[in-house]
Amino acid sequence: MNYQKLDAALATGLNDVQDPEETSLEVFIHTEPILDSAATAVLESLGVSGVTSGKDIFTATLSENAISQLSEQPWVKYLKRSQQLRLVNRRINIGKLGV
Repeated sequence: MNYQKLDAALATGLNDVQDPEETSLEVFIHTEPILDSAATAVLESLGVSGVTSGKDIFTATLSENAISQLSEQPWVKYLKRSQQLRLVNRRINIGKLGV
């Protein structure tokens, strides 16, 4: 595992993984902009969808083993953990807004 390519949140998340084969971590994969066919094949074999040449950021849910494999690839710049986004519901009382 090349920890220099992992952000702090992803490195910390790897500590919580029970099964290194379980796809449990959502990540952003930042790569070189032009991928060759071998790089494309590696991404697709790991279940990354939408792999096209010229694209340099991909998202996927990966296992610890897949993250380790990707971190060793020379065409991967870095891997960043994706956080689960939530909608923020705030009620605004328009009657209290002053002009």
